[in-house]
Amino acid sequence: MNAKSHQEEDEIQLDASNAAERKTLLWVLGINFLQVILAGLVGVIADSTGLLGAALDNLGDSFVYAISIYAVGKTIVAKARVARLSGVLLTILGLALLVEVVRRFFVGAEPIGLAMIATAIANAATNLLCLRLLRAHRQDGVHMKASWIFTTNDMLANAGIAVSGAAVMLLESPLPDLIIGLAVGGIVLKGGWDILREAREATLKSSVEED
Repeated sequence: MNAKSHQEEDEIQLDASNAAERKTLLWVLGINFLQVILAGLVGVIADSTGLLGAALDNLGDSFVYAISIYAVGKTIVAKARVARLSGVLLTILGLALLVEVVRRFFVGAEPIGLAMIATAIANAATNLLCLRLLRAHRQDGVHMKASWIFTTNDMLANAGIAVSGAAVMLLESPLPDLIIGLAVGGIVLKGGWDILREAREATLKSSVEED
């Protein structure tokens, strides 16, 4: 087989890999958007900071997945730029959530624990589906690593919301919901920082390879 044939075969395999990544991200994007709607509506109705934080987190994730779809097939530098934008976006959302938690601490809230538990379990189930879809692609570039980090963070957040919902019911206090709101905000911020670090490392690695 000559060099041209090898190149054509590599291009076909690359196109197939890019198509698979794009399809996976489209599925995950759709699932996250449904989570935004569910957690957002129930969060408003149940007056839950934790669920509103989860909805905000999923909204940020949805934007990031949409940007990552654009990055499929692009250079390492382009993917790193997308990941960097994702990290900045998550950091901003995390800070906004922390401000909202502080506001609710002083204004007051009456979260509904059972609604928090049911919604968190439903979201966790869809997070497991996303992780299954992403597993085969999580090493295919920094943009896919970012997607894996987002979904893993969502699992942790939903577990915390379910626990805090039970605590709200047992203690008849909004404090567990405010605490999980703070925790979700911290998870969002950590995810943003992790992605910014991955993007920086990918950019440095690309610069070294070019030199």
